[in-house]
Formats: sequence, C-alpha cells, structure tokens
Amino acid sequence: MDSLVDILAPGAVAAGMVVPNKKVLFQQMAATAARLVDVDARVVADRLSDRERLGSTGFGGGVAIPHAKIDGLPGVVGLFARLSTPIDFAAVDDMPVDIVFLLLSPTDAGVEHLKALARVSRRLRDRVFVAKLRGAASEDALYALFTGGNGRDPAG
Repeated sequence: MDSLVDILAPGAVAAGMVVPNKKVLFQQMAATAARLVDVDARVVADRLSDRERLGSTGFGGGVAIPHAKIDGLPGVVGLFARLSTPIDFAAVDDMPVDIVFLLLSPTDAGVEHLKALARVSRRLRDRVFVAKLRGAASEDALYALFTGGNGRDPAG
C-alpha cells in the first residue's frame, strides 16, 4: 500500500465539502493550503485554474487530481476533499467529480512532483480504495485510509 503520510497532513482532509463548481472548490482548497503552508491562497487558486485550462485533471470515475507548482513551497503538499455533491469537472468520462486530491509542488520539483502525482493517481485508480473513501465516516477515517492507519480507526 502506498502511504501518503509524507505529503498529506491530518488538517488537509475535508469530508462533505460543499461547493457549487470547480472555481469555488479551488478557492476553498487554496484557503486550506494557505493555512497549512505559507502560500497565498489567490496564487494557489490561480495556478490551479491555469493548469485546468490546459486540460481537465478529472481522470474518470468521479475522481480528480488538480495540481500546480507554487513558488516558495518547502516540499510537495497534498490536500484531500470528498464533496457532498459531485460537480462538473469536464472529466475524461464526463462524470461529475466527488473525490478530489489536490497536489501542490515547489516550482523546481520536477521528478518529485511527477512521483507524487503517480503515487496519488495509483491510489485513486483503485476502485475498492475509492469506495472506502466514499464510505468513510469522518475526516480521521479518510486520513487513516491514505496513511495506512497511523493508529486511527478507519471506520470513523
């Protein structure tokens, strides 16, 4: 199992986030990123939107991995949100998205960014794992699923 404990902090997980669209999702997740690491929320939201214009990061099955490179980050940072209602993401399969793993990397993190993206993608392509994410009762349970337990009860 690929633990993501090195890039996902306990405070970086949201269950039942309510957003009407991708723009508001990026703004809310950017605000969370700004609280966790010393970054400007507007810059994060803008970079995510810029990346999304290149092509949707919704890769199917209701899952998206928006990502961006941000100046001044100390390392790769992940944030996870399970949306209460799926939103349009222009995903490859045209399905709305309710599982979002946001990945932020320093601007000079070429290989490190790609490796983190591959690890997250591998976890979120596992349908059984994604079903567990959708059924998790709490943020602690979601965090435990991504980090291999870390002493927390995945049942919530």
